[in-house]
Amino acid sequence: MKETRSADTTKTDDVLSVDDVAEIEEVLVGGNVADGVVRVGETVRKPASGATAGVEAVLDHLERVGFEGAPRTLGRDDRGRHVLEYIPGRLADVPSTFSVDELRRLGGMVRELHDAMASFRPPADAAWDVVIPDPTGGDLICHNDLAPWNLVIDGDRWVFIDWDGAGPGSRLWDLGYAASGFVPFLPNGDVATDAPRLRALVDGYGLDEDERRKFPSLIAAHTRGMYDLLRCGSETGEQPWARLYAEGHGNHWGPAAQYIETNHDTWIKALL
Repeated sequence: MKETRSADTTKTDDVLSVDDVAEIEEVLVGGNVADGVVRVGETVRKPASGATAGVEAVLDHLERVGFEGAPRTLGRDDRGRHVLEYIPGRLADVPSTFSVDELRRLGGMVRELHDAMASFRPPADAAWDVVIPDPTGGDLICHNDLAPWNLVIDGDRWVFIDWDGAGPGSRLWDLGYAASGFVPFLPNGDVATDAPRLRALVDGYGLDEDERRKFPSLIAAHTRGMYDLLRCGSETGEQPWARLYAEGHGNHWGPAAQYIETNHDTWIKALL
């Protein structure tokens, strides 16, 4: 789900002084599920959770292996907040403006991320906050929210932000959510337009033939999973899902899932 932007720029000590937070805090708005996220100078401060230590380990690993598509983690401040690199630029929140070449680049970026995470070994005490678990299992630690509202474009640098939902998954499950948002798959979509856009994303990632045959079902399942999360939240009152359902988000995810499911064979034909 859409979250508030996060980020930061200079790595210092693990704990930053209160004096470093003396600058004016700018509340970052526009997210659906994150509260209390602020910008302080060239950093972003986010309330820590049980999953923060795992997220810090992920971002430390990505920096260490040279993956440039994630913000750096900069420790905690004296209030216990997670401090991250602030990434300037614009959010890619109008995905339909992506050209097929940009979708191909995006697929390559997600492949680079997954390849980088293949060597990651989570800390023994890592806890994760995965909102929609991968039904196929999987032990690759993924972003799990690769969406236009979590991609910042700063010139030639593309950076995925908001890693709070990172956790176990699989390559196809993570890429499937990216496909749903970046193609994008919309209710009553146009197959003639969407099929070549999906093909560009998949070609950029480099899926093999067997993966291409499996992929459309997982796109549909992940999209349907988002709808089910919202619908169940509306029935149980669990927030923020109940609120988002009431605001009409289910009107996108449910019909979008139906559209993907209905055209399953067409997607496979396009990918092969």
